[in-house]
Amino acid sequence: MTSQSQGIQQLLQAEKRAKDKLEEAKKRKGKRLKQAKEEATAEIDHYRLQREKEFRNKETNVMGSQGNLSAKIEEQTTEAIRNLTSSYHRNMENMMKKLLSTIYEISPEIHPNFRPAV
Repeated sequence: MTSQSQGIQQLLQAEKRAKDKLEEAKKRKGKRLKQAKEEATAEIDHYRLQREKEFRNKETNVMGSQGNLSAKIEEQTTEAIRNLTSSYHRNMENMMKKLLSTIYEISPEIHPNFRPAV
């Protein structure tokens, strides 16, 4: 009986060691998965930053600097406003004279569609 109980004890101990090894392996696997995930995230971030930098460079080469574009647009707008204002001041008096002459000079005429009553 003692040999049987010794054998059972050995089996229980072997089972416990196997269980411990299995738990250790699961922990190592979990750590490795976590580490792999962190490495993948870091690699993705690095790749994303690299692609964004390339995109910014291409955008700058194709479109030019946004500051230059806004400055050019502002300058063009100011020039257009200046031109319109000077044109207004040049032509205002002549237009007022034409408008007033059209209003004051009334020439009464009978409309062509008017039919006298018979």
